[in-house]
Amino acid sequence: MPERIRLVLVEDNQVFREALELLLGLRDDIEVVASVDTGNAAAAIVGDVQPDVVLMDYRLPGMNGVEATRAIHEAHPEAAVVCLTASVSAKEVQELFEAGAVACLTKDEQLEEIIAAIRSAAGQEAST
Repeated sequence: MPERIRLVLVEDNQVFREALELLLGLRDDIEVVASVDTGNAAAAIVGDVQPDVVLMDYRLPGMNGVEATRAIHEAHPEAAVVCLTASVSAKEVQELFEAGAVACLTKDEQLEEIIAAIRSAAGQEAST
């Protein structure tokens, strides 16, 4: 069995963050190593917890998802950033990819699609 994917969850909506953390924590192949509510906290913690993947909201207080993605990508290029947001424009998606994100999904995606994107970002094949 491959190593567990180390994940940092970045979401300012506490209820959504806790629900997603719970659902992802039930997976054998994913370990949520940190869960934070701001882009600033995400950029600061990545060096400490060394995740494989950062699941990043776009709209965050303070440093937004693009700024946090750029900071993480520059300081820790080994951490893949997957954006997960309620809504995002084509321009915002382009900004995310330019900042270093490897995928961008909306929060209305099925959980399996989100997990597939996390696995892909971590370089692991989908497993059942």
